[in-house]
Amino acid sequence: MNSHRLAVEDVPLFEPRALSDHRRRELKDEISSLLAARKAVLVAHYYTDADVQELAEETGGCVADSLEMARFGHDHAASTLIVAGVRFMGETAKILSPEKTVLMPTLKAECSLDLGCPPDEFAAFCDAHPERRVVVYANTSAAVKARADWVVTSSIAVDVVAHLRDQGQQVLWAPDKHLGRYIADETGADMLLWDGACIVHEEFKARGLKDLKAVYPEAAVLVHPESPRAVIDLADVVGSTSRILRAAVEMPNDTFIVATDSGIFSTLRRKAPGKRFIEAPTAGQGATCRSCAHCPWMAMNELDALAATLRSGSNEILVDPELARKAMIPLQRMLDFSVTRG
Repeated sequence: MNSHRLAVEDVPLFEPRALSDHRRRELKDEISSLLAARKAVLVAHYYTDADVQELAEETGGCVADSLEMARFGHDHAASTLIVAGVRFMGETAKILSPEKTVLMPTLKAECSLDLGCPPDEFAAFCDAHPERRVVVYANTSAAVKARADWVVTSSIAVDVVAHLRDQGQQVLWAPDKHLGRYIADETGADMLLWDGACIVHEEFKARGLKDLKAVYPEAAVLVHPESPRAVIDLADVVGSTSRILRAAVEMPNDTFIVATDSGIFSTLRRKAPGKRFIEAPTAGQGATCRSCAHCPWMAMNELDALAATLRSGSNEILVDPELARKAMIPLQRMLDFSVTRG
């Protein structure tokens, strides 16, 4: 197992700027006008700020997980995609839509999984195990995707690995070890795991979750599979952001304890009004916490940064065409597979 984990000092401390209601409305109105003027569409991840998510929906854009973001941007008629999320999402959008301009509110929005899987080290890891099919999570750079046989999101990972298992294939998996272990447990596949983890999901703690379940015994526990195994073991539902949202709407429970990035809570409350959502406990507390239950890079997608990008056309995502061609092969394989599985 290889390791290239982020130290806590490598994780940015980021505090979003507070906006008055008047300024928030001004920015939303300006961004709406600029989107129309640029023939652009806003594609936002569930973990971004509630204002950004609401604006995406209000302007005919998309709020989704990374797979649906990729699909939406590819299929939409807009000539410019504004991707509110983290860098690998912008790269994926550019790979799938090379003819389109792809902008982001900031190019500083990284991902701990992406940063923890350097392309050169990953290539050496793959070269050391040529007998294995390489399956990488979408939370990786274009260069890592280009080295893979398959790219997957959490919504499709179990199905893809089960498919490879049925073909008698051994799997090399990167970068999230917790998601990899979950997939291996679910499928029984032979998987070799890269040693990476999400700084947000790794913070969830089983002991604190047990204590919280005792306070709210009627609550259902919804857990993203990037969380540690001990947390997953306490879940009523384990799945992607889309699966968590669907469970919140469809389950009869009035109260839910949710172990994923707290950015999803605004969408949970919109889709399941009247229900109560409680953050699962993390190790971090107070001002010293660098991750807790919200990604500090996702928090960089602020309204004022989004407006500035649209005014200037800055923060464009560019991917080397040859690298994009190679990365498109495993991405297209994922998209084709997802269609066949419905």
